[in-house]
Amino acid sequence: MNSQTPSQYKKIIAHCKELFDKKNQDYGTSWRILRLPSCTDQIFIKAKRIRSIQEKGTQRVSDTIPAEFVGIVNYAIIALMQIELASDKSLEIDRDRVLDLYTEIINKNMILLDNKNHDYDEAWRDMRVESMTDQILMKLLRIRQIEDNQGKTIVSEGVESIYRDIINYAVFCLIKLNFHNQNENN
Repeated sequence: MNSQTPSQYKKIIAHCKELFDKKNQDYGTSWRILRLPSCTDQIFIKAKRIRSIQEKGTQRVSDTIPAEFVGIVNYAIIALMQIELASDKSLEIDRDRVLDLYTEIINKNMILLDNKNHDYDEAWRDMRVESMTDQILMKLLRIRQIEDNQGKTIVSEGVESIYRDIINYAVFCLIKLNFHNQNENN
C-alpha cells in the first residue's frame, strides 16, 4: 500500500468531520428526521451534480466539486449513523455522542480501506475521478434498488457496506484532486 494513503485519508476525514461538527453546532441533529432513502437521494443529487459538471465542463453554482465530495462523505456517514441509531427515535443527539459515532464509522472504514487497498493494490490511484464518480452513482442505484425491495437481497451485500464503499470512493476522489494539500492552510 502507498504509505501516503492513510495520512491523506485522515487529513480529508479530519476536514469532513470538522465541517460536520460545525454544521451540527449550527443545525443540531436535524438530519435525524431523514429516512434512509432521503439520505441516499441527498448523496445521489450531489453525485449527479458532480457528473453534470464533469460532462459540461462548466458550472453555474459556486459549490466546488471537492465540496460536493465532502458532502457525499458526510451524508454517507449520516446514513450509517441512521442505521446505527435505528432503534433510537430521538431527534436530538448529544454532540459528543454524534462525534463518537462519526469516529467509530470512520475507524471501521479505515479497516475496510486497508483491506481493500491490500487486495486491489490501490487500483483506485490509476482510476479517473470521473470513473469513481460513476462508481458512486452505480452504488447509489444499487442502494435505491435494495431500498425499493424493502432491504431484501438474494446474494448481494447490504446497504451498509455500499455506503462504506461510497465514503472511500469520495475520499479517493478528494485525494486525486489534491484536496488534502489544498486544505492544510484552512
